Amino acid sequence: MIDESLRVLEYLKIRQLLSRYALTELGQERALQLSPLAGADAVTESQQRITEMTILLERGESLPLQGAADLGPVFQELRIDGSVLSAEILLKLAMVVDAAHRCQGFLQNLETPALGELAGKLTRLPEVKKAIHRCINARGEIVDGASYELQEIREQSRNLRERVRTRLERLLAADGMAHAFQERYVTQRNGRYVIPVRADHRGMVKGFVHDESASGQTLFIEPAFVLEENNRLQSLLRQEKREEERILRELTQRVRENLEALRSNQEVLADLDLVAAAGRFARACGGVAPALAEKPLLELRQARHPLLMFTADGAARPNPPVPIDLFLGEKNDTLIISGPNTGGKSVAVKTAGLLLLMARSGLFIPCHPDSRLFLFPKIFADIGDEQSIEADLSTFSGHLQRMKMILEEAGDDSLVLLDEAGTGTDPSEGGALAMAFLDSLRAKKAKVILSTHLNLLKSYAFLNEGVENAAVEFDAETLQPTYRLHYGLPGASNAFSIARLLGLPGDVLARAAGYLGQEERAGFDLVETLNRKRWEMEQEAAAIRADSEETRRNRERSRLLLEQQEQQKEEILSRMLAEGRQRVRETEKELKRLFSEASANPSDTRRQATLKGEVNALRKGLEDLGREPSAGLSPEEIRPGQLLRLRGLDQEAEVVAVHGKEVELILNGKRLKLPLNRLERGTKIRPSCRRSGEKRIRSRVTRETACTELKLVGQRIDDALPLLQRFLDDALLHGLEEISVIHGSGEGVLRRAIRDYLGREREVKSFFSADPAHGGDNVTIIRFTG
Repeated sequence: MIDESLRVLEYLKIRQLLSRYALTELGQERALQLSPLAGADAVTESQQRITEMTILLERGESLPLQGAADLGPVFQELRIDGSVLSAEILLKLAMVVDAAHRCQGFLQNLETPALGELAGKLTRLPEVKKAIHRCINARGEIVDGASYELQEIREQSRNLRERVRTRLERLLAADGMAHAFQERYVTQRNGRYVIPVRADHRGMVKGFVHDESASGQTLFIEPAFVLEENNRLQSLLRQEKREEERILRELTQRVRENLEALRSNQEVLADLDLVAAAGRFARACGGVAPALAEKPLLELRQARHPLLMFTADGAARPNPPVPIDLFLGEKNDTLIISGPNTGGKSVAVKTAGLLLLMARSGLFIPCHPDSRLFLFPKIFADIGDEQSIEADLSTFSGHLQRMKMILEEAGDDSLVLLDEAGTGTDPSEGGALAMAFLDSLRAKKAKVILSTHLNLLKSYAFLNEGVENAAVEFDAETLQPTYRLHYGLPGASNAFSIARLLGLPGDVLARAAGYLGQEERAGFDLVETLNRKRWEMEQEAAAIRADSEETRRNRERSRLLLEQQEQQKEEILSRMLAEGRQRVRETEKELKRLFSEASANPSDTRRQATLKGEVNALRKGLEDLGREPSAGLSPEEIRPGQLLRLRGLDQEAEVVAVHGKEVELILNGKRLKLPLNRLERGTKIRPSCRRSGEKRIRSRVTRETACTELKLVGQRIDDALPLLQRFLDDALLHGLEEISVIHGSGEGVLRRAIRDYLGREREVKSFFSADPAHGGDNVTIIRFTG
């Protein structure tokens, strides 16, 4: 990778932006040192880590990196033999050990294998942490309990200081001594306790002068009677300092013994903070992990330049850049982008290069998830600021030197990015040189994206297979660029339109048009005509898409309406079935009453005749409920307005329309659809429901016409339960007392589902397995009575 390409593509700014999302100095430094990774495996590993990190961030979780500080200077100091770390530095080091411990525990308890693998490289140093925390408190001070000797020394010092202060305070409070003191307090000078004595009363206090005030009117005197105690205090202080140094030296040695583990931990913590920063950055810019292609190509969909999404201080811009599509390598090896100034040509070229560099670094990039790219090992860029390029020899020479270097180093693994190729000299000569340069690059099988104003380069795409034009869109109505890319046609420079927009006088524009040659004018007119045609076609396509969307919405509305009708139909059928069951129960109850009354009064012939009539009427009602569907009912004989009877129920519905084997009806003011086999002719054409030869009247009719066994072996539960419900309904309508369901054994899942369902049915009085001779647990017997 060439440093100049990193610079002109503004990769260094991406580093700075990324560092803003790091939580520690370690992470910030790692972000500022970011560079493209060596290969696809390293990129894939980074993408996996960032993916897991973004999941954690979306759940509101973050790495416990508190205390993870940069220990680089500490490691340098430890290289020096005999060096001793201060208590503050040792405390800082213990906090880093704590951070490593917390991060490892945090990630190993989550389903984040890639991050967990990275955290697994951390070394826990519990003994180092324990030793430091035992000796040093949170303020960076060595505690009394760091050693027995230190505790004894400090205890003696405290007692002796208290005794000295007490004796001096007694002197300050003595009668007749008040006028000798400037103020009454005990202080220290040079580590020795003294009192402030007025200079003109020095003779009243015997002792040694250690200091005086700025005015000379106050002397700080150590009275002679505390001389020995002060000396003893100084001795204890020296002992304390020696013991503290011994403790620090011992802790430093323990740290030095674990130096490599500490250095490794710092590297891993820096990597973790970098991954966390990359995750936050990805969320801020809408970044995704692009798919990695195995052959040289670039398919960036809805790509945005990341630096245009943020302000200089890292805040999100209110108006993000317009996304563009960049395609290279599948059908074309060279992409030539043309169009007006400020239309986004340079931004498009830079976007391709910068997003590729970010992907090579393992970062997410702002584009559509369906994007994919090849990790070009070599990226060359010759990018110049249009507004600062001057048409002189030195600028042109600089471009030539850069192009010469690219030609020497580019190959089939290279992506070459050129902004305003061929500028800085005569357009004809510059265009010819640029085309020859493209010929050489294409011969080396390098991929190329370039922007240009030159007509020679625009025509190059028409003359060479594998080269494609793309135009930055210019709105002919508003005379403003839209920043979108359109493939297949070159873009017009629109110099006259922009000049008109900027208020250039009309006569100047007219004279300028006159200076154009006939061929040049024809070329410009052709490009503008083609672009206008393209715009018109896009408008038509947009209208077609809008019509298609309206059609889709209409289909969706129809589907919802159909579902609503089906739901209403089910509700009506359920209610009708419930009413039918109730009628069966009431009729059976009334028949039993009548038979009981008839048995009780056998001699009353008039009453017997009346009862017989009532029984016949009730039996006829039951026969109507159990009536089979009429044979021969076909769609051809059904007409709108006709009344049809719902099979098994004493209700009729009016026909609205016939749809093949389904009939649309109105029942009780609601519309529903039923299959033909659920319908029969209305009351005016009532088919006979009695089978020929049937003479004996039963309390439950048409039993021989009903099925008493249902086979559900091999059915899924979702399919089996509706069949079971229909089977139960038919059995009740036909007055059956006992039925059976064959479901098999298997793992028993279907059997349990069926029996759970039967347990919720009020009409089912009992159910149990058949006896072994008739299937055992493979069959469930269902009874409706007794």
